[in-house]
Amino acid sequence: MNNNEPDASSSSLVRFGAELRRSRRAMRWSQTELGRRMGYSNAMVSYVERAKKAVTSNFAVRADEVFETGGTFYELWCRYSKASLLEGFPEFADAEARCRRLREFALTIVTGLFQVPEYAEALAYAAVQRGAITQSAAEQRVEFLATRQRVLDRKNPPLIHAVLDESCLARPVGGRSVMLQQFDRIVELSARPSITIQVAPFRLGEHLPFKMPVTLLDLPDGSVVGYAESHARGHLERTREAVTAWERQYDQLLVEALPKAASLALIHKARKELLP
Repeated sequence: MNNNEPDASSSSLVRFGAELRRSRRAMRWSQTELGRRMGYSNAMVSYVERAKKAVTSNFAVRADEVFETGGTFYELWCRYSKASLLEGFPEFADAEARCRRLREFALTIVTGLFQVPEYAEALAYAAVQRGAITQSAAEQRVEFLATRQRVLDRKNPPLIHAVLDESCLARPVGGRSVMLQQFDRIVELSARPSITIQVAPFRLGEHLPFKMPVTLLDLPDGSVVGYAESHARGHLERTREAVTAWERQYDQLLVEALPKAASLALIHKARKELLP
């Protein structure tokens, strides 16, 4: 192997680039020719082959189409995208994609499934500025979120019941324009028959059942799993005792949260306060 080429075992991104290079050479195509067939520049192809630039899902899909690989590159992209995620999150994302019902409590920030791209980008790139993640990791997270959100538009979407803490409405992420888009998105989603959105008002104070974001997933086999995160990692909870306790607390949360109509009114009020 050429010593100037990266070791294909070092990372998912490197493996993607190595497979792209191998496939291109097998077809006897130059980087320029591959770029032309895929609709990208030869510079982009070069960057990807050398693992110097983040790969998007669209790039992976186009590679599969051009090489007729039946999803090989998309699968590599999925592995690569998940490599930058919080420990434990990929396992949760897999369960989320299969669930029949999703119950979630969002604290501080709007739940990922509801985030508009600009909101997600603001969060990701703020983490880059803090030095918490790399630019490449931020791009991967935003791209992967878009993939997760496809569950909302599939033919038989899961039933979703989301409770947003009022802090999600009060915290300005990305500035006024982004928040206006985000509020519009929440209102649009709340009108879907498969989605119910409530708000847990600040006045609940110490009676708020959860002190961290929590998600409950009903899976096709009839089991229920829970997911929660600390600052360092995520955890998928499977033990029946723990999940039952979370379900009991979630039921209490639904009773304490504002009804649907009042919740929507509070969302409209928060949006109106942003207008000039």
